[in-house]
Amino acid sequence: MSARGFVLMIHRDGALESRQVRVAGWAARLTVIGGSIFVIGLIAVAALYGPIVRAAARTPFLDREVARLKAENARVAVLARRLDEVESRYAQLRGMLSPTVGLPGTPSSGAGGRTPPEERLYVAPAIQARVPAAANADSAADGPSLPTRWPLTVHSYRTRGLAIDDPATERHTGLDLAVPVGSDVRASGGGRVKRTGIDSAYGEFVLIQHPGGYETMYGHLSRVVVPQGAMVRAGQVIGLSGSTGRSTAPHLHFEIRRGGQSVDPLTMVREGT
Repeated sequence: MSARGFVLMIHRDGALESRQVRVAGWAARLTVIGGSIFVIGLIAVAALYGPIVRAAARTPFLDREVARLKAENARVAVLARRLDEVESRYAQLRGMLSPTVGLPGTPSSGAGGRTPPEERLYVAPAIQARVPAAANADSAADGPSLPTRWPLTVHSYRTRGLAIDDPATERHTGLDLAVPVGSDVRASGGGRVKRTGIDSAYGEFVLIQHPGGYETMYGHLSRVVVPQGAMVRAGQVIGLSGSTGRSTAPHLHFEIRRGGQSVDPLTMVREGT
């Protein structure tokens, strides 16, 4: 008795005869099993390598994202360095100006377990009226005079000087003197108040005209106390120091000019005189 199998009949359209192909049963079963194994293998490959293929497809997008994040990190690093520089300068000025001010009678740190005073922002002192006869008693004689007097009576710190000739240095036409807000600013010499006002760089300012073509500029003031056109004496209070205009901390910007050209103030005035 012959083994059972399968007969495949193949008939072409328009042909008169059909072809018969006999397939043994074991061959048919082997074909089915092989096909099943092949399909299962394809499914397994798709399951295992599908995530890898998807990840590979995302690689260009991830590369662009990484490049963008690197650029952002570089900008953040630059900003962090600039912030550190600003904080360092602020700490230096804060130390020079001694901003830790306690109220009168507040106990200070030391022996006996006394608590340190609370840190407070500096408040400008009140302006007190003076008797006309006593006002500016220490000033020079009335009338116009050359600018030879230091514009401050309180102790100050020179944070920047004249810098107009060195190409590697940013142009700076006078002295920057760090002082607390509200300090008296005095005329360096007698003369006429040529201009007062507010400037984007100087802030509130006073410009005084002196003999011999000299002028003095006082910038970053918090208050101007003389009117434009008024005559002032050497040593007369013309304003209060501040931090207006292009300024990062309280200070006085003091300039001396002659014929429109900057003059180093240290060649004409001496601190404390």
